[in-house]
Amino acid sequence: MPPLPVFHEPESGRPDAGVARTVLRPPTGATVPLSQLAPEAALRRLELTIVRRLEGFLHGDHAGLLPGPGSDVNDTRPYQPGQDDVRRMDWAVTARTTEPHVRDTIADRELEVWGLLDVTASMNWGTQGMTKRDLGIAGIATLGFLSQRMGDRFGGVIMRADGVRRMPARSGRTALYGLLRAMLNEPIVPDNAPGDMTLAKGIEQLNRTERRRGMRVVASDFLTPGDHELDPSVPPDWERALRRLAVRNQVLCIEVVDAAELDFPDVGEILIRDPESDFARYINTADPAAKQRMDAATAAQRERVAAAIRRAGAGHIQLRTDSDWVTDIARFVLGYRKMAPMLHQPPQGVTK
Repeated sequence: MPPLPVFHEPESGRPDAGVARTVLRPPTGATVPLSQLAPEAALRRLELTIVRRLEGFLHGDHAGLLPGPGSDVNDTRPYQPGQDDVRRMDWAVTARTTEPHVRDTIADRELEVWGLLDVTASMNWGTQGMTKRDLGIAGIATLGFLSQRMGDRFGGVIMRADGVRRMPARSGRTALYGLLRAMLNEPIVPDNAPGDMTLAKGIEQLNRTERRRGMRVVASDFLTPGDHELDPSVPPDWERALRRLAVRNQVLCIEVVDAAELDFPDVGEILIRDPESDFARYINTADPAAKQRMDAATAAQRERVAAAIRRAGAGHIQLRTDSDWVTDIARFVLGYRKMAPMLHQPPQGVTK
């Protein structure tokens, strides 16, 4: 994965570097306020196309929907302390597995959308606008407003280096704002944080715990520590998990990148390091040949990510920290209406 540049601390008295200071150290909090993650006016005339068969969806326009969690039983899943109601405990499954389980209930006319947010150390930086982590939240927020209908539910999973945090799916605009606020306030993961959680494991856990069909949004830079492969025909370790997730769900992948990753800046000789491993090396970015090799490697890496997402049968949106994410997503949605039926065809032998 492309390592991060490490610059010397600016001298006192110089103008503040803003979000670009995140190349010096992890940010202490969000770099964008919650109010900027609500582009509702700009999205009012757009609508996400749903082409996969989803339980409880496409029953007219949700006519006659009653608010509440519903009374139909759903799959069981492990009990999350502090998040699940103990009154929904499934004692039979708990007794068989010797691990507390709860059984979800569902309403019969609702779409369930889950957003997986990667907050590992490689997402903590940016050179323009905002950090990659906050751009991922902005993408999830935009798709959340686009997919929201009466009674539809939106839940979130935050993937850290040491595990995942699940936020239950709830309906309503207030609940969506609460989920986004929780994502913005999630503690920053420091560089080289201990833990073995990877994007592949995060996607697998989302697929195991949320068994009801629906829409899944994965926001990440799709970079794996130690993976230096550039051949697009070689699948990354997360492709298999993403493919399994797309068999039962309609999946949209938000790839977040920074401008400095795609076009490495000429800042002389600097020390670059990987925030998720112990890799560190001095590079002379003023050398045209070295800069050309780095930019070519990054382009090949991004093409490999795009190829893997296409093979998995998921939608792909690339957002940059130096661009208007609302415009980029609106442009994607307008084109998505035409390509979605072909893009989300399930693998051979699997019905919708």
